[in-house]
Amino acid sequence: MVEGVDMETKLVVFKTKEIRRTLHNQEWWFVVEDVVLALIDSKDPKQYIQRMKQRDPELGKGWVQIVHTLPIETEGGKRLRGKKE
Repeated sequence: MVEGVDMETKLVVFKTKEIRRTLHNQEWWFVVEDVVLALIDSKDPKQYIQRMKQRDPELGKGWVQIVHTLPIETEGGKRLRGKKE
């Protein structure tokens, strides 16, 4: 168990933006699109990420090594594929 962290909380708030997360191997993994949305002033984080990968060829090549896919629950209880940041 991670000390000082409520392990039951699946949602964190950063600057009033909700960021989904899941616990995997005793580490919190966050949804990349949620993190990007919290940090930038954009309505389309997926497009922003695509542009980042186009502008930085090394990032584009290594994206699958940096960002891993895990199942994560949504507000409606459905499980989507979350990503580690």
